[in-house]
Amino acid sequence: MSQQFLSTICLGGAIVLASCGQGTSGNHSKTPADSAATPADSSAAPVETKAANTDYKPAFPGQTRIGGVKTTTPYQSEVLTNDLQSPWGITQLPDGRFLITQKKGTMRIATLDGKLSEPITGLPAVNAGGQGGLLGLRVDPDFASNRMVYWVFSEKLPNGNLTAVAKGKLSADEKKIEGATVIYQATPAYDGTLHYGGRILFDKEGNLIVSTGERSDLATRPQAQDLQSGLGKIVRITKEGNPAAGNPLASQGARPELYSYGHRNVQGLAFHPVTGDLWETEFGPRGGDELNRVEAGKNYGWPTITYGLEYSGKKVGDSIQQKAGLEQPIYYWDPVLSPSGITFYSGNAIPEWQNNLFIAGLSSQHIARIVIKDNKVVGEERLLADEKQRFRDVTEGKDGALYAITDGGRLYKISKK
Repeated sequence: MSQQFLSTICLGGAIVLASCGQGTSGNHSKTPADSAATPADSSAAPVETKAANTDYKPAFPGQTRIGGVKTTTPYQSEVLTNDLQSPWGITQLPDGRFLITQKKGTMRIATLDGKLSEPITGLPAVNAGGQGGLLGLRVDPDFASNRMVYWVFSEKLPNGNLTAVAKGKLSADEKKIEGATVIYQATPAYDGTLHYGGRILFDKEGNLIVSTGERSDLATRPQAQDLQSGLGKIVRITKEGNPAAGNPLASQGARPELYSYGHRNVQGLAFHPVTGDLWETEFGPRGGDELNRVEAGKNYGWPTITYGLEYSGKKVGDSIQQKAGLEQPIYYWDPVLSPSGITFYSGNAIPEWQNNLFIAGLSSQHIARIVIKDNKVVGEERLLADEKQRFRDVTEGKDGALYAITDGGRLYKISKK
């Protein structure tokens, strides 16, 4: 039987960043602070206390290290299962259960009490080396009638690897994917195993929004700025994998599926529940992780501008952070958060969380709660930092709880106590 435990937590905004070591959890309890809630636009100390990697200056106040906030509603976290195998993406089925991808190439179904199905097979082979594998997924808006699933994966070709999108039908017995078909490939292929992007969403028109990475290396990095390349982009395609109508860059001679460009490695995509705007998180190098509000046709700057350094400590390119025609991030982190999956909270269970963005942090080992007002970040909180887990994805359930998966194989439920 899977280990389960319950912990009541209310984490303050001044928690120090957890170490990168893996940890185990036991029974523990925390109680909310006696003081009143910290206002979202307060001048409380930022949650980040470590020194930045650079002395770069933000382009505007509040672009980094905003004041900390804390949740005052008592809430609890529960590990529903420890038995997933390197889960990467999670999405909810119409009946409330969750469909989860596992990095090496299978899917699992998890019930709300943490029971897991046997691995679902029948998917195309993935290249699971490095950062590759079976990545983000979504079910068709009409899944209840057509049982179609869409996913992103790293596909191995004779001349290298690339980010691909596929679709298939979940069998009636839920044991396999039937008729799996690759519908899109972010060419060119490259003989590397880093920066695949890999998140996928449905927009309100029923088209697919997909993120691709620029594959990390100096040789491929400039392709994030190349409108003839599928690397370092957000693309918008139909369910058949064709360019969606009305994409913004086709008139400029670009690949017709491109929606935005100049991205490094986008692993977080979400639509704001009120405005409908598309938001993304992407990995910076050493420093410079970004939160962006994505506008059609815009250039988000990588690798021309960045708030980070090379991993070696050297400067990136010309070491500039602002340039005309290139979009500034709404927010950035230095040191890095390592932001993976994201979700906006739209439930009623914890009203103070409404329209807040939740980010699954990998190296930072926490879930970041980001309070946004008028498209600006006005507060930041760290949740579940004491769990010492690499959080890979987070989603909101129909019950108003948050559900998160970790590289260590856990599925968490975070709900009002």
